[in-house]
Amino acid sequence: MGIFRFKKDKAHLACRRQRHRCYHEGVLVVLRKLGRGSRAVSGRLVRAPRKGSVIVIEFSDGLHEYVTTPVKRVLRVVGLDVFFIETANSRYRLEIRGREQSLEGASSG
Repeated sequence: MGIFRFKKDKAHLACRRQRHRCYHEGVLVVLRKLGRGSRAVSGRLVRAPRKGSVIVIEFSDGLHEYVTTPVKRVLRVVGLDVFFIETANSRYRLEIRGREQSLEGASSG
């Protein structure tokens, strides 16, 4: 498995121009592909699921990323941090697990 990178697409440029929060820091998620024999991908959400944009999840090693095809539709379960996402050729369930703890105020000893 190699490092996956993506080119700056139209959605990325739109986020920068409109100053939307497309990129998140510290949101831990689990992404499961719906269907048979799929495995869960867990890590840090780098890029939020928005229509026309790809979803990027960074693995815990910090060297590898999981990148989906462009998002067609995002549905959220009311009252839960669970999203169902349809991309160009797949369907996923995205669960928000929490946020990373910041080290501000931590003592070293």
